[in-house]
Amino acid sequence: MAVILRVRLRQLSARQDSLVRAAQAVLRAVGEPGAELSLELVGDGRMRRLNREYRGNNRTTDVLAFAMREARSPCRRLLGDVVISVPAAMRQAKEAGRSLNEELASLLVHGVLHLCGYDHEKNKREALRMKRRETAVLRSLNVALCRLVRRRRSGRRL
Repeated sequence: MAVILRVRLRQLSARQDSLVRAAQAVLRAVGEPGAELSLELVGDGRMRRLNREYRGNNRTTDVLAFAMREARSPCRRLLGDVVISVPAAMRQAKEAGRSLNEELASLLVHGVLHLCGYDHEKNKREALRMKRRETAVLRSLNVALCRLVRRRRSGRRL
């Protein structure tokens, strides 16, 4: 199982080994241990551009998922791309009273579930199904305990 990680952040640095291990654990937990995943951490500006270009929404969002299996692709192992806005994750973590690592883990699971065909925007029943699966996957992981990102300048871990 391969996880391709891209980090496009100026003020935070990613703990790449921890992020890759977290993504691999999520893939195993959702029953896709042999899948390949592209994971990108970005700022609000890039996320806003992606959201505008692909969804027609001219605002930032927390996570976007681009499924490759829905496309006509010869590569069946490639599950797709998950893009996470770290500033949005930071805001949401603060609002929810949880750590940034917990929020990033939650967004990673959310994005991967979208790649697996879950869609909370479809209807209430599907939203409940997806939420239950998210909760079950997060409970099965120790992802929230590892450090995924840290501040660049001060060296203080989040």
